Amino acid sequence: MSVVALSVFVVAYALIASDRFNKTLVALAGAAVVVALPIINSEDVFFSHETGIDWDVIFLLLGMMIIVSVLRQTGVFEYVAIWAAKRARGSPLRIMILLVVVTAIASALLDNVTTVMLIAPVTLLVCDRLAINAAPFLMAEAFASNIGGTATLVGDPPNIVIASKGGLTFNDFLVNLAPIVIIVMAVLILMLPRLFPGAFAVDPARVADVMSLEEKEAIRDHGLLIKCGVVLVMVFAAFVANSVIHMQPSMVALLGAGALIVTSRLDHSEYLSSVEWDTLLFFVGLFIMVGALVKTGVVEQLAQMAVTATRGNTLLATMVILAASLVISGIVNNVPYAATMTPIVASLVPALADQGNPEVLWWALALGTDFGGNLTAIGASANVVILGVAKRADNPISFWQFTRKGIVVTTMSAVLAAIYLWVRYFVLS
Repeated sequence: MSVVALSVFVVAYALIASDRFNKTLVALAGAAVVVALPIINSEDVFFSHETGIDWDVIFLLLGMMIIVSVLRQTGVFEYVAIWAAKRARGSPLRIMILLVVVTAIASALLDNVTTVMLIAPVTLLVCDRLAINAAPFLMAEAFASNIGGTATLVGDPPNIVIASKGGLTFNDFLVNLAPIVIIVMAVLILMLPRLFPGAFAVDPARVADVMSLEEKEAIRDHGLLIKCGVVLVMVFAAFVANSVIHMQPSMVALLGAGALIVTSRLDHSEYLSSVEWDTLLFFVGLFIMVGALVKTGVVEQLAQMAVTATRGNTLLATMVILAASLVISGIVNNVPYAATMTPIVASLVPALADQGNPEVLWWALALGTDFGGNLTAIGASANVVILGVAKRADNPISFWQFTRKGIVVTTMSAVLAAIYLWVRYFVLS
């Protein structure tokens, strides 16, 4: 069955990568095949943490999409778009840098999916005002969200999985990963002009029009904006305090969405206007196909192959885990990969206790899994959301358009991460 599960995934992946077929239909068709055979059953799909649909991701997305829909009615996205464009003096490069930095910081404090859902509407409006292509800006934000989210326990879903198995705290992640995140983000910013050549040409007349706008006039409903502000502050606070209140981000997002639906009194067509149903269904199909790979042992076999190549050497184990995580998590989505790999790393850490500081393996896994999310268009949840938003805005980003840039960003991140791990945990320790 493992061969069949792998074949279904490879075929579906190839069809998605070809950009000739609707990725949601392909994912759902692949899911239907592995369920019908049956490689995976309803209990595996709906109730298993290892092989099932990650409902926390699905409902986090749904809740935040509803919150964004309500927030859109206030005009605040137009306000922020005009404010950002004016502060950057209409320069597309400065605007991109500003949005990328904001995205990275917000992704470290919240989670990267929530961040891109809030930043993307602003980006689309800025680009529309300046009549420039939004695709490079959206891709840069996806890269920044995956990099910035690496810095903290709550920033990227795989970190939560790793922290749970490794007994790691919020401060552990901050102290060990924030320095390399800052370095990688600085290099990404320097790379932007070469990564997106030709994306920063703008009509001076458009710039003059934007500079003449008054951002305060963009707010259409001050009362609703206050309600949204209160709910968002509470939602963000609950995200950050996740380890204290023991409430999953998905429940927080749904409660926030429910509060806004009740208090805003908007029509259902208004509070559902930003819900990306195609994106949610794509995730469902993808989770089911990956669940089949997990159940049949394909992902575990790949992880074990990477680990057995280490031969008891901590430095070699660190680099193998980093490299394998970068590649595999970029292909099968980094959340299920992290869930499969953590037990293997947990068994390696005590086995290598006499080789120095084996906890470096956790940081290699986190860096590889989080940075690897930038490798392909479906490597991380934030990427899929960005592609869905771009398509809905009639500014589609193809699988290979994203992945070509993602390979460059991931390669840069991998090299810097490898040097960082080697210097900090082997040369200086």
